[in-house]
Amino acid sequence: MENNGKKLRHHFVLVHGLCHGAWCWYKVATVLESAGHGVTALDLPGCGASAVRAEEVRSFEEYSRPLLRAVAAAPPGEKVVLVGHSFGGHNLALAMEAHPEKVAVAIFVSAPMPVAGRPMSAILEQHLQGDSASHSFLDCTFGIVETGSEDPAETFLVGPEWMSQRMYQLSPPEMFLRDEAMTGEKVLTEGRYGAVTRVFVVAEEDKTWPAEEQRRVAAPAWR
Repeated sequence: MENNGKKLRHHFVLVHGLCHGAWCWYKVATVLESAGHGVTALDLPGCGASAVRAEEVRSFEEYSRPLLRAVAAAPPGEKVVLVGHSFGGHNLALAMEAHPEKVAVAIFVSAPMPVAGRPMSAILEQHLQGDSASHSFLDCTFGIVETGSEDPAETFLVGPEWMSQRMYQLSPPEMFLRDEAMTGEKVLTEGRYGAVTRVFVVAEEDKTWPAEEQRRVAAPAWR
């Protein structure tokens, strides 16, 4: 964006959808920062690297607080660009209602865009009643987590089939274990890798990689 030949910089606040975190914006954030823009990718409570446990979040307003605080913290006279993906559209709407004077534009990326004067939940209810609702959850499961109060928390566990068919169907399979850096015999050399002092810590209670197997796999590296 230019004005009289001068490049304008914006500050983007990126909001993830359900079952995600700030991590999902890493490619977008890199592109924006490379273009000279400011970027804040948020971890909402119970998501990503947030220290808050999901069952500790008692309201949608509480769930949206990191976004509300980020928008409120915009310096006087400055406005942010909000970007919300999927369920994050609801968070954007709440922030827009709370601080309209601090938002330059709100971008809804495949996200619900609530209608003024109607409950935000109306769009979600419409989706759940749609033609695709009967098969949209596939192998996902719903459950209850006791929180010690009279109001237990409801949970939604995403299934692998649903992730592969509904969330990440456009993502290529990871090839890390089969690329050249992993399969090439000359990647690691005695003169470089072998010259560095190494320490191996055996985790006796590791159930994924038993201690006996750890010792067996590590042994050839010392020869």
